Amino acid sequence: MVRGLKTRLLSKDPFVSLENVLSPSSLAFAKRQNKSTIDSLGDPSSSPRMKMVKDILDSKEKIKYAYLVGKQNVYNYWQDDSNPRGLWRRQKYTSYTSNGGDGEWETVIDLDDVNKKEGKSWVWKGSRYLPLTRDATNTDDVSRAMLMLSPGGSDAVVVREYDLKEKRFVEKEEGGFRVEEGKTRVTYADRDTVILGAVGVEQGDGTDSGYPRTVRVWRRGTDISESEIVYEGEKEDVAVSGYIDDQRKRGGKMWVVWQRSKTFYTGEYWVREGMEGESRKLNVQEDADVSFFGKLAVVELRSEWTRGDKTYKKGSLITTDAKKFVEGGEEEWSVLFEPTDNVSLGGHCYTKSRVILSTMVDVKSKVVFKQWTGEAWKVTNEDKGEGTCDAKNVSPVDGENGEDIWVTVSGYDKPSTLSLGKADVNMGEEYITKDIASLPDLYDKTGVSVSQGFATSRDGTKVPYFIVTPANFKPNSDTPTLLYGYGGFEVSLTPRYSATVGKTWLERGGCYVQANIRGGGEYGPSWHQSALKGKRQNAYDDFIAVGEHLIKEGICTRETLACSGGSNGGLLVGMMLVQRPDLWGAIHCAVPLLDMKRYHKLLAGASWMAEYGDPDVEEEWEGWIKDISPYHLLEQDREYPPTLFTTSTRDDRVHPAHARKMVAKMERMGGGKWPVYYYENMEGGHGGAADARQMSYMMALEYDFMWDTLTKGKPKEF
Repeated sequence: MVRGLKTRLLSKDPFVSLENVLSPSSLAFAKRQNKSTIDSLGDPSSSPRMKMVKDILDSKEKIKYAYLVGKQNVYNYWQDDSNPRGLWRRQKYTSYTSNGGDGEWETVIDLDDVNKKEGKSWVWKGSRYLPLTRDATNTDDVSRAMLMLSPGGSDAVVVREYDLKEKRFVEKEEGGFRVEEGKTRVTYADRDTVILGAVGVEQGDGTDSGYPRTVRVWRRGTDISESEIVYEGEKEDVAVSGYIDDQRKRGGKMWVVWQRSKTFYTGEYWVREGMEGESRKLNVQEDADVSFFGKLAVVELRSEWTRGDKTYKKGSLITTDAKKFVEGGEEEWSVLFEPTDNVSLGGHCYTKSRVILSTMVDVKSKVVFKQWTGEAWKVTNEDKGEGTCDAKNVSPVDGENGEDIWVTVSGYDKPSTLSLGKADVNMGEEYITKDIASLPDLYDKTGVSVSQGFATSRDGTKVPYFIVTPANFKPNSDTPTLLYGYGGFEVSLTPRYSATVGKTWLERGGCYVQANIRGGGEYGPSWHQSALKGKRQNAYDDFIAVGEHLIKEGICTRETLACSGGSNGGLLVGMMLVQRPDLWGAIHCAVPLLDMKRYHKLLAGASWMAEYGDPDVEEEWEGWIKDISPYHLLEQDREYPPTLFTTSTRDDRVHPAHARKMVAKMERMGGGKWPVYYYENMEGGHGGAADARQMSYMMALEYDFMWDTLTKGKPKEF
């Protein structure tokens, strides 16, 4: 039992009907709660914060991020006040790199226009294009793509083939590929063949988590029901997928991969060369990730692995000959990256000849470039020093054919800058060659200060956090302070520029803090695994420690400290509500998990049992899950701080019933004594909003709620 809390199980859940997403009674509940919340907190439409946020989201001064498709064009997805759902557009690469995206754009598809013509509410979810290397009929430029269109913002999408030259959908009647709504994965094998993972082609082809259970090869001109099943997983798996890792331009092979995700972190890889022939299961740990680079296989380890007389650390990147690895021959492994106590791997990517390692030194970015000599990996360049309170993201422009890279640098007080660079420069030389575009200051950051601190958790672990203080800040214990966290799924919270936080919080005199608690990936797999399943309390102790530390340091008091989190972070702050209600002046809980007894039966919940455990296994429910289920930990005789729950009807990842049921139970148990508020956006998916207007409305509601609650009885602006 956690800190003396009593677990209150519902013998029969009286609010289970709220799990019926679109039932009249569920929607009536949501609308009634929405009205009550707006009546109590005020209409965000009249808040200055809504206009501030919308102006930021619609700003035409945003960096026009783009990616190279084929030989000539970069593509960009753009939204503003005139195009709320967005334009997919393109520009010549040479023009883009010379004018930062301010040159003439050619619209490829206007999604607002499509919605108007079709009477739909499509939300853009990306594209998958046909690579030139797999299009034997075309050597000019990329001509086809699959567009992912979501109804209302859900994870489920409708896949529609699009002709990039004629700028029109390739209709089903003329042989175009189209897959109806589902959590589909698709990639082109060649111009007339796709590798497909889809749910609903036939009965039983989905997993318990709602993802594809089969991989199919589908040929143009045939019905999807006639597509050949080439790989199958189990119903209990999270998902299976098929994709192509084409290394021919780097001197390697075209590998076709079937990946079976047995849990969120474990699975199997089956690989074959080309579209024909026998697939072989790779001899690798089930929790490892595999990719290919030229003639090498690259394996990222989540646990220690012993091969021969050598043991490789968890969090390492190791490489071996790809052909031998696939065929089961004798392997010789080389270390590409090995972590230390305070250095971990944030990610890696490939250019033509270099591997780029994005490392974190106490959560601060450092980029390292390495090259394979034929015998070992050597460092060819790296960032000087040990990093600052900024984040640096690096990706290839065209990794198959060249060394050019995109470099984005961003920090809490540093507006993002997009630059062009070279991966193959020598040690000590500047690899950034040209600034492409910079985001202007979208909030007044005069006097804003950024630093990193460490709090001591209950078991003595040092927990890093970043703190952003406003102009004229003095530790007077009275500053409205917002603590944000996540702590799960090996997700790292790194520094980033957020004009919306700056405008809605820092400019008003508030302090913003981001906690890097266990469960995340800030120190690699070990940091994540130290808060898995029965160790989950470590993440909550870490977050509490940061909150207590802020109070001890005189930054704020309990009355002026708020916490916020979404998704798994919603579970985090839900636990703060029931475990330490005395520590917070206000809580914002977004798209949360809260009912951990039934989470695995709702939408994608079954896929997260590797993170939280299986409630149907008595030892796991009794052992720890019941103690991390806020819905069951509410107590009638406690005092809870003002709390705002927000979610989306169209969220098909984390079920809106978590928030619905929590609010319904708090209202019944509290009899009106607990200040609890709820708002359910009718569109938006797991992101909570479908366009800038909806996003600005939600953010104004959330930030005004926290600010007004923390400053009650004090001036609105500090």
